Amino acid sequence: KIAFVGKTGSGKSTTANQILGLLKPSSGFIYIDDKKLIKENILNWQKSCSYVPQSINLLNSTIISNIAYGLEEKKIDIQKVWHSIKTAQLDNLVENLPNGLNSIVGDNGIRLSGGQRQRIALARAFYKNSKLLVLDEATSALDNKTESDLMDAVIKGNKKLTMIFIAHRLSTVRLCDYIYEFENGRIKAHGK
Repeated sequence: KIAFVGKTGSGKSTTANQILGLLKPSSGFIYIDDKKLIKENILNWQKSCSYVPQSINLLNSTIISNIAYGLEEKKIDIQKVWHSIKTAQLDNLVENLPNGLNSIVGDNGIRLSGGQRQRIALARAFYKNSKLLVLDEATSALDNKTESDLMDAVIKGNKKLTMIFIAHRLSTVRLCDYIYEFENGRIKAHGK
């Protein structure tokens, strides 16, 4: 569990985008488990990653289709969907909706609050079962209690998952194993 902290524009998201293979470093290389990230292996790497940004894009469809994004209905694992929903702290919401998993979220999730949209995006990432999860201010719309419960569930429920938290709030990074502080595109400090 790694945290990237620093002021806006300090290089946190740019570094995460390089790790995800979305941006190519202007110099040097990215290594994943001692293997250089190159054009030939970048797609396989990206298939094992999930990225949850602060600003979420959702389909004008059901909760289940937004979580099991891109899968045909018959290929969706309902138990895995519910596990993802519980980890994302969405189970109370979904259980209390008249149509449950089949509730329509509206155009870009207009029928949901900002925090609910963020938690659907988190559930989507959990459903994918990625090796790397980058959360770029992905809990900024949550109140402190919900964020704390979510962070506890994520960290306890995903021991083999590498997570990078990009955050401004110290409460978001309190459970991280390592923290990198960015300033002007460079790592200013790091430690536990």
